[in-house]
Amino acid sequence: MATTLPSIIYRTIIRNVDRYVPNHLRPIWEHEAGPKTVFFWAPAIKWSLVIAGISDIARPVENLSIGQTISLTATGLIWSRYSLVIIPKNWSLFSVNFFVATTQITQLCRIIIYHHQQQQPQPQRKQLEQQQQSSITI
Repeated sequence: MATTLPSIIYRTIIRNVDRYVPNHLRPIWEHEAGPKTVFFWAPAIKWSLVIAGISDIARPVENLSIGQTISLTATGLIWSRYSLVIIPKNWSLFSVNFFVATTQITQLCRIIIYHHQQQQPQPQRKQLEQQQQSSITI
């Protein structure tokens, strides 16, 4: 089987770093879901979805996609469950997916509240918006 260039580079880096890992960090370094595996790096990179979800809280709710929010919520929930069923349990994968689901559930609640408010008659909607603005400034 032909080895790809990224694989060669990765193995070279790991082999060189391996020499400098202190003995007290060896158990983490050598763990089945440690930094030498995709089980570590995939959740580490996935934290960017959590950061994006948190930054979306500042976005106007009318600009949020309900389809994308539902799919990210489902992804977070499904992978949270999966990470606790596999052997070894991957707590890093669980935590990132739990937070992906949590941030997206928050966004989903914002979208639902927004659409509910849009269906109300105009005078009621203005009164609700004023109440929300006054509660935010307090």
